[in-house]
Amino acid sequence: MTLWILLWGWGTVVSLDLISVGQVMIARPLVAGTVAGVILGDPLAGGMVGMLLELFALDVLPVGAVQYPDYGIASVTAAIIAADAPPILGLGLGVAIGLVVAYLGQLAIARVRALNSAEVRRTAPQLDGGDWNVVSRIHRRALGRELVRAAVVAVMGVSVGALVAQHPLITVRGAILLSVVMIGAAIGTAATGAMRLGGRGLGLRWFVLGLLGGLVVVML
Repeated sequence: MTLWILLWGWGTVVSLDLISVGQVMIARPLVAGTVAGVILGDPLAGGMVGMLLELFALDVLPVGAVQYPDYGIASVTAAIIAADAPPILGLGLGVAIGLVVAYLGQLAIARVRALNSAEVRRTAPQLDGGDWNVVSRIHRRALGRELVRAAVVAVMGVSVGALVAQHPLITVRGAILLSVVMIGAAIGTAATGAMRLGGRGLGLRWFVLGLLGGLVVVML
């Protein structure tokens, strides 16, 4: 029971860190997954799924009103599935289920934003009049909604991870193929995002140079 409480608590914290409280980078998949792996006694599995989900997360920056999947709790979910499983078997399944959880988390974020926006519209006259009590109340309620969202998403992620870990419902061949697909998808997503953010000019040249440099390091 203590193990699951720790995972739920960690999932709640990283989900809050994503956009509203802290923002000290613990919501990054590599961090969230590795720490979840440490809690589970398998940091290598947590780090591996976190690394793959990090590649997916590099495609979008959680800035402003951007629609952003909750990759932090997704990494916790993936770590639960991958922990104590052979790497090639748990990796793909964990990342695939983690992506589903990430996008469900994104829907929850959008819902909280809609509720916050609705309250701002309802209290527009008081806000325009400079009523600081109303501003403070809206702020507190928004934080409360975010805490509830993070806790609920964390419960969902941990529960789904535990259920899939106990009943994977996938063959060995299917797990291997899924791992290959997830690795390819992660690399493709990261490369596409880097090229889009880098642009066509000097940024693209630096991207290609960095890619070549990385390949050289790997081969050495």
